Amino acid sequence: MWWDRGWDEYFTVVHWDQRNAGKTYSLSGANDPATLTPERFQADAEEVVQWALKRFGKRKLFVLGHSWGSMLGLKLAAAHPEWLHAYIGMGQLTDGLESERRGWEWTLAKARADGNAQAISDLEAIAPYGRPGSPLSVPAILTQRKWLNHYGGAAWRRYGGDFEAAAFQLAPEYSDDDVRNAFKGQAPVTEALLPKVLATNLATIQQLKVPLLLLLGRHDVNVSSEVAAEWFSRVQVPSKRLVWFERSGHHITSEEPGKLLTTLVTEARPIAAQAGDVAP
Repeated sequence: MWWDRGWDEYFTVVHWDQRNAGKTYSLSGANDPATLTPERFQADAEEVVQWALKRFGKRKLFVLGHSWGSMLGLKLAAAHPEWLHAYIGMGQLTDGLESERRGWEWTLAKARADGNAQAISDLEAIAPYGRPGSPLSVPAILTQRKWLNHYGGAAWRRYGGDFEAAAFQLAPEYSDDDVRNAFKGQAPVTEALLPKVLATNLATIQQLKVPLLLLLGRHDVNVSSEVAAEWFSRVQVPSKRLVWFERSGHHITSEEPGKLLTTLVTEARPIAAQAGDVAP
């Protein structure tokens, strides 16, 4: 991908384009909406890991999960620690509803300080938002994200994350057809998955049997880094490390790509090296 140049000098890197997305959409087209469930995507993640272990003749590997992928990654680490050298969470989802609630409160406070009558009206209209017993809807989520992005809660000091979605056109692995198809399947995935994912509570995972490396943007309100850090302080693991990215929101990959690479090299690679399983 365009943002991970240099990774393959230190790691064997496997990217996964999920159902209805990217090159997978180009090759197989739209999936039956009935297959767009968290359980199906979780099974897909496990299948990809098993494929990679077999393909490269390894006993263990690293899983790095970002944003919604961090839900899949953390659940996989909890269920199958025997597959992993360590789990690496980035923009980590933990208590989804609490993250949503704090994001809404932060955004409303920004709107009030800005005197933005439209934002205040829109945000108050979806209240109570992110509260237990108040189901999330796609329109409400998109309203919260619209104004959260406007105030830099996803990408620090930027309005929204469209720059990242557009920049993948620079990735040499993607043909023009892949670029055109990349987001064609997004709408049904959003409808089927987003409310369920953001209502997930992974804070109930209180113990992992693998090392944990958590990479959090200091300014991430999109998936609250505060909530993730609170979970990190409680979770029991063989070893754990939290690295703050002080100039990032939710998009560490493009906001601080250099620090991300050096962090993976200095914090993750030694774990594999100690196990005698480092890439040449």
